[in-house]
Amino acid sequence: MGTRSIICHSRDIRRRRAVVAVILLALCAGTTIAGPSAHADNHRLNASVVSNVYTIQRQAGCTNELRINPQLQLAAQWHSRDVLGDRTLDGDIGSDGSTAQDRANAAGYHGTVAETVAINPALAISGIELLNQWYYNPAYLAIMQNCAFTQIGVWSENSIDRTVVVAVYGHPA
Repeated sequence: MGTRSIICHSRDIRRRRAVVAVILLALCAGTTIAGPSAHADNHRLNASVVSNVYTIQRQAGCTNELRINPQLQLAAQWHSRDVLGDRTLDGDIGSDGSTAQDRANAAGYHGTVAETVAINPALAISGIELLNQWYYNPAYLAIMQNCAFTQIGVWSENSIDRTVVVAVYGHPA
């Protein structure tokens, strides 16, 4: 092999390494960009649930403000993750036998709570689909329309084939 072919071969190797580096960089950047957007989508969904519950309360004649409560949000987060991870769960009772009130108490909330849970067999659920599920469930509609519930915590979790949304409604003590 002559000097000229060694130089050309060396350039080809450098070009290939550069192309591989660019591809790896693009893949890493895509992963970094995709991660937060999923969280941002959940944040938007959670915020839309709060907004829609507020509207439902207004339509029911409520005049109170509906405020997000961090303890209720934590209780909702715990239960949504529990339901997502345990497919035998389909409602308010946790894998440890806990109720919405138990989880809210454990999160430090002082007051009475109720809960609505949506389990959707898909990667995502729209706010409209979610509210339709809850609106046409008489027990859940009664919870959403209850003017005594002035605080709320909402959390959603996703897997490739399932989305769980939990809203915990609170009436402070």
